[in-house]
Amino acid sequence: MSADKHLQSWQERFEMAEAMQPLLGKLYRNQGVEVVVYGKPLLNASTIEIIKSHRLVRRHVGEKLRLRESFPFVEALSKLAVKQCKVDIGKLAVNYWREYQDASQIEAYMSRELADAISHEDTEEARDVVLYGFGRIGRLLARLLIERTGVSNKLRLRAIVLRGGRKGDLEKRASLLRRDSVHGPFNGSVEVDEENNAIIANGTYIQVIYANSPDEVDYTKFGISNALVVDNTGIWKDEDGLGLHLKSPGASKVLLTAPAKGAIKNVVYGVNESDILDEDKIVSAASCTTNAITPILKAVNDKYGIVNGHVETIHSYTNDQNLIDNYHSADRRGRSAPLNMVITETGAAKAVSKALPVLEGKLTGNAIRVPTPNVSMAIISLNLNGETNKHEMNEYLKDMALQSDLQNQIDYTDSTEIVSSDLVGSRYAGVLDSQATIAEGNRTILYVWYDNEFGYSCQVVGVMQKMLNLNYQSLPIG
Repeated sequence: MSADKHLQSWQERFEMAEAMQPLLGKLYRNQGVEVVVYGKPLLNASTIEIIKSHRLVRRHVGEKLRLRESFPFVEALSKLAVKQCKVDIGKLAVNYWREYQDASQIEAYMSRELADAISHEDTEEARDVVLYGFGRIGRLLARLLIERTGVSNKLRLRAIVLRGGRKGDLEKRASLLRRDSVHGPFNGSVEVDEENNAIIANGTYIQVIYANSPDEVDYTKFGISNALVVDNTGIWKDEDGLGLHLKSPGASKVLLTAPAKGAIKNVVYGVNESDILDEDKIVSAASCTTNAITPILKAVNDKYGIVNGHVETIHSYTNDQNLIDNYHSADRRGRSAPLNMVITETGAAKAVSKALPVLEGKLTGNAIRVPTPNVSMAIISLNLNGETNKHEMNEYLKDMALQSDLQNQIDYTDSTEIVSSDLVGSRYAGVLDSQATIAEGNRTILYVWYDNEFGYSCQVVGVMQKMLNLNYQSLPIG
């Protein structure tokens, strides 16, 4: 191909991606339809990100998906009365072009494949959400909720609750939402309403409330009712502590973004969210590591059966550690986080059994905190009931990542060059590094990357939706 043809090809792809953007935005805002390409979200994606998502299709199916081949599917989708679902136009397009030679059947094909979503009655009411705490997870949850702004959005971020309230606090909180050293700038505009103590982000009006205890707030004074309170502080982890939230007028349910104690259900979205019942007032979204490893452990156990195993977490440092050596109540965590690898404990392996009881007593775990600010890895060493090899294990988990009920939790990479910083912003619970897989006989060792901040926050949003009975289909099925 000549140099001019390369440029012409790029120009064509760029223009096609630009033409997609307004259709993608309207589909989400007006109909609640989120469009993806083999799991890669196109909501608020740049033209370059749309082009890249199409290039990645070759890795999954061994063949190209050109934008001119997928664009008719976005057009057809925009004409259908589809509501409240996630639609993978990558899969739809690849499957269609394997069967048909021209575009004449696209609209009929889309109507058949999306029939369940077309007949879906949008009866769910929008629900209020309050973020109690505005640290790393709280701010990322805010970004995820705000990016879904639109008339079809069912999760409405109404308030954040903070301790303090000193002069200048509001602007500093807004600044931390605008700028993030790990995840980059906020995609949009953030304003401060000093007079009414609020932050306005992309048109979302967020009341800022100051309180020192969960039971001090009357949400109804701010027009908030029947709200789901997401506790990001990690201070309260049992029913007595988290139950304080339910004493606040306007609060109806509580979700903890950390492992819970006692009888509170620990839920890993994609694995055991069906355990959540309407009468459950307090639920835990478990830990980032438990979310990263449980879907893959479920997939492996379903096919091979797990006898026992060990999980070693190579985890980025967190705010719980010290920048320089100082007192800490936990062993070793007082030593400087940016300067040391720190061996510490993790309850993630044992916590897996709360979401996947079949693995009760079968796993041990430990953790090493390392001098990186985000993205961690779990090394999962397993003894299996059945025999396997590297190719078979990788092909099976690749299929789980693309075609199974766990496709929104498990991602897969066969890159020989990928490193931790490449996974910043991953929306998956865990990403299998297939190049590192070791499998022989009845033993296997799996290396699973995970963005312990953003990927976990995406899992939390899934639990939020389930708690509020906001159920979204992923299409096509399989």
